[in-house]
Amino acid sequence: MGKEECKTMLDALNKVTACYRHLVIAMGSTSDSQNLREELKKTRKKAQELAAANRTKLTSLLKDKSTSKEDRAEYERLWVLFSSSMDLLEVDMKRSLEMGQDFPLKVPTRHLIQTGMTGSTTTVASRAMSVQNMKYEADSNIDTVDLRELRAEISQVSQMMEEMELKVQVAPWAVEAKQEAGAELKSNMSVGNSSVGVISICDEEPKEEDDGGAGDSGFASICAVLVFFVIVTVAVVLGYLVINMS
Repeated sequence: MGKEECKTMLDALNKVTACYRHLVIAMGSTSDSQNLREELKKTRKKAQELAAANRTKLTSLLKDKSTSKEDRAEYERLWVLFSSSMDLLEVDMKRSLEMGQDFPLKVPTRHLIQTGMTGSTTTVASRAMSVQNMKYEADSNIDTVDLRELRAEISQVSQMMEEMELKVQVAPWAVEAKQEAGAELKSNMSVGNSSVGVISICDEEPKEEDDGGAGDSGFASICAVLVFFVIVTVAVVLGYLVINMS
C-alpha cells in the first residue's frame, strides 16, 4: 500500500512541475500577462505542497527499520526520482525569477519576444491545480511582492533538499533502474496514465521474435561456412588439373 501511495503522490508532483515548466517558458513572450504570473505563483506553491508531502512520506518509509530489502530498494528508486523532480523545480523557479526581473509587467523595460507562442495558458494551469476554472486576483504589486516571495521560496526549496540529503542517505548511482533507458517511449500506455507507472514497469521477457531472429542468424552462418568450403574445394580441384595438364 505504501508503494502505490508514494507513486501516486510522486506522479502528482511530476505533473505539476511539468506544468510549471511549461508556464515558465511563456514568460517574456507575447503570451506573458498578469494571469500568467498568477498561474505561475499558484502552480509553484502547489508543487511545494506536494514536495513536502512526498518528502515526509518517503522519509518515514526509508527510516523504517522493518522495511523489507525489496521494498526499500523501490523506495530508494522513488526517492531518486523525487530528488530529480525537486532539482528541476528549483531550476525553473530560478529561471522564473530571472525572467520576472528582466520582463516586469507594470513598468516594461523590454519588448516582449515574438516566440510564436500565442493563446492563453489557463488550460495548463488548470490542469496543474486540478480545477476547471482558474480564479485570478488583480494584484498590482506582482512585480515586487511575488518576486520577493519567489526568492524566499527558492531558498526554502534549496534548504529542503539539503535536509533531505542529511536525513536519508541514498546514493543515486547505487539505485538500479527497472528498465532500460527510453523504454517508456516504446510503451503502449496512454498519455493519461501515470508517468511513474511507466517507469516502474519491470523488464519484459524476451519475445519469441528475438529467438526467431537468432535462429535465422545461425542458419545464415552455417550457409556461409558451407559456401566457403565449396569454393576452397573447387579451387583445389582446378589447381590439381592445371598442374597435371602442364
